[in-house]
Amino acid sequence: MVKLDVITTRGGDGGETSLGDGRRVRKDALRVDAFGTVDEANAAIGLIRLHTTGDAATDAMLSRIQNELFDVGADLCVPGEAGARLRVADTQSLRLESEVAAMNATLTPLRSFVLPAGCPAAAHAHLARTVVRRAERLVVALAAEEEVNAAVIRYLNRLSDHLFVLSRHLNAAAGGDVTWVPGATR
Repeated sequence: MVKLDVITTRGGDGGETSLGDGRRVRKDALRVDAFGTVDEANAAIGLIRLHTTGDAATDAMLSRIQNELFDVGADLCVPGEAGARLRVADTQSLRLESEVAAMNATLTPLRSFVLPAGCPAAAHAHLARTVVRRAERLVVALAAEEEVNAAVIRYLNRLSDHLFVLSRHLNAAAGGDVTWVPGATR
């Protein structure tokens, strides 16, 4: 159980923060940047949910993903194996794959690249997708320097795909994709 009594600790005033194992690191450390960007992605998904309250299935799916992103953050904030610490599992990525396949089965095939636009929910899904991609790049960079659970990278990769297909699914219900027209302004 998590218990947060004190929020303002002043512990970070010197530019350092604590990892999940208690170690102090600089706030600009790659690991902190990685899990901070995962947190940013989670907030972006919260913006999608502002527009999905009328769609219980989509909102529940996004709620579960937000909880899983806390799992990703918990995994990233504890370097190494750390025994019984929470770790992301491939079952979470497999669930995302299944949801992507189900949503994609209802969509028309793409004949052009999709612009990050459309209805508000879809536009926010595109924004969340780009933040997840940035988080993924940071985790890959971190994995080149330190041990990282490979399931985290797989999860972030699947999540960005999920958010792309979700944006198309949301736009399909609101009139369709907004597609790129190459050279349209020449």
